[in-house]
Amino acid sequence: MDGLRLLPLLDGAPVERSDAARNREALLAAAQELVSRCGVEAVTMDAVAARAGVGKGTVYRRFESREGLMAALLNHSETAWQASVLSGPPPLGPGAPPLERLLAFGHSRMETNLLHGDLIQAAGHSGARAFAAVSFAAMHVRYLLNEIGVCGDIPILTTALLAPLEQVILQQQTHIEQLPLDRIRRGWDDLVRRVVTADPPDSVDVVAP
Repeated sequence: MDGLRLLPLLDGAPVERSDAARNREALLAAAQELVSRCGVEAVTMDAVAARAGVGKGTVYRRFESREGLMAALLNHSETAWQASVLSGPPPLGPGAPPLERLLAFGHSRMETNLLHGDLIQAAGHSGARAFAAVSFAAMHVRYLLNEIGVCGDIPILTTALLAPLEQVILQQQTHIEQLPLDRIRRGWDDLVRRVVTADPPDSVDVVAP
């Protein structure tokens, strides 16, 4: 599985009983369905309770506040995305050539980060992106660049490829500059192909992760 593993996103999270974990998953599934159908703004404690068929007090006891619910949903979504990278169907998951996987990774990360942008805003302080999430993406891109046989400073090239996928940059491009997502995808694909086909300058050492 690419030598990667799922990284814990919430440090120090207590271990839940199996029944409590099932209830939590059901509430998060209800919240995710509301996000998918109606957007983040439609997710309220009342709406999640109604969708899950429980009382509103159950949702408050589990997540304490709407911000807490959004933070849990953000973590849940990131964990599911990591699993799709590690063991999902190709080309995002294993089984496709590394260049195809890298391009699929970029497209998927764009869409995920745009969704996470709304979740992060709704989650407030609790929605700060975990270091583990950033580390996972960097390790995966480094792995794929090495599989492709890219020459040069792999950690620096990885940072250059990940920067356009960051939520703040995507929000700037899509909401302020009004660039269509398809154009952003094509631009990132062009950047990837330039990186993987370029010969490094003589003055740059080849640096692996």
